[in-house]
Amino acid sequence: MQSKAFRRIFAGTFSSNIGTWMQNITLIALAYRLTGSAWFTGVITFAQLGPMLFLSPFGGAIADRFNRRSVIISMSVVQLVMSMVLAVVALSDTPSQFILVAVVASIGCANAIAGPTMISLLPSLVPREDLQPAIAINSVSMNASRVIGPLLGGILGSLAGASAVFVVNGLTYLFVVIAVLSVDIDFSPKGNKGDGPIEQMRQGLRAVRADRVITRVIVSMAVLSMCSLIFIYQMPLVAQEHFELTGWKFNLLFATFALGAALGALSMGSFLSGHNRAKVARVALVVFAGALAVFGIDTILPLGFVAAFTLGASYFVIVTALSTTLQMRAPDEVRGRIMGLWMMAWAGLVPLGALVAGPIIDAVGIAAVLLFGAVVAAGLAVLINLSEPESETQTV
Repeated sequence: MQSKAFRRIFAGTFSSNIGTWMQNITLIALAYRLTGSAWFTGVITFAQLGPMLFLSPFGGAIADRFNRRSVIISMSVVQLVMSMVLAVVALSDTPSQFILVAVVASIGCANAIAGPTMISLLPSLVPREDLQPAIAINSVSMNASRVIGPLLGGILGSLAGASAVFVVNGLTYLFVVIAVLSVDIDFSPKGNKGDGPIEQMRQGLRAVRADRVITRVIVSMAVLSMCSLIFIYQMPLVAQEHFELTGWKFNLLFATFALGAALGALSMGSFLSGHNRAKVARVALVVFAGALAVFGIDTILPLGFVAAFTLGASYFVIVTALSTTLQMRAPDEVRGRIMGLWMMAWAGLVPLGALVAGPIIDAVGIAAVLLFGAVVAAGLAVLINLSEPESETQTV
């Protein structure tokens, strides 16, 4: 990628994402060590990710209303400060559960507000023809950080304790601040500042409804997140019940999924970049559905690793194809609000789906739920239509 601005922003966000995953894995371990409760561990997880569901549309409105450099810097500083507070709280042998949840939720809220702004920067960082490779590289970095972060967090946590991990994560937000300050691009908002935030969010919804392709992208991602991505949060259960994997062996299974995801995203920036994204998304959904069905019923360990890899690869081919289509079509004046709705569909609905699926899994088992998700993915492959209406001229 030739863009110096893109390289700097990429380096800053990649470093910060590694710190975030160091903190995520350490938080889950800390929550379980303190309480021995899977319920409290789930509460901590929802405090981290739940704000994506509720605040991403609001974050999108902010991205279109305020200077994007200021939004990213201010939210990064909030996350830095609250990570340091978390480090202090974790020094106690018996930290308050309420304070832990409150601090983690504040970090999650800042992330949900900053996320749409950061995503909205991409078209300003690279030429239009480089947009799909840039999105693919971003996806690769997200998945690489999911592998590197837990590994570094586990090592640092065992050597210096949870507080040290939280301090390091806090410091990684400085990389984002430095990167944003060092690039010379247009950070000005494109939306109409005269409208209130509620009206701006309504404008974003109207913009989505006005473009049938954008509507299909967001609805398809929302349905997939709610119904077919439950396996991500239930992978420990599948690993233990189907393959008798625990500890580092489970981490290896998750790393296989993350590796597949990274390679799937990378393929969209390389040999798949010249193919029609609508067809690529449809084929990837079929492959994803088949892999999810196998993962749901398989008890043969090597096949389980193949299924996990295939799930990761096909999932991020789908995500990259859909998000590229969205970025190519979103009008600049409402881009932040549209990307806020995308983040809600992509990231915010996954923990909600997992929350709803919990009691169903207890009642009928994990296999039935994953098979249902496979059927939904196969149905999306049949129903999804990212083709251009005849009246529109852009190529998808």
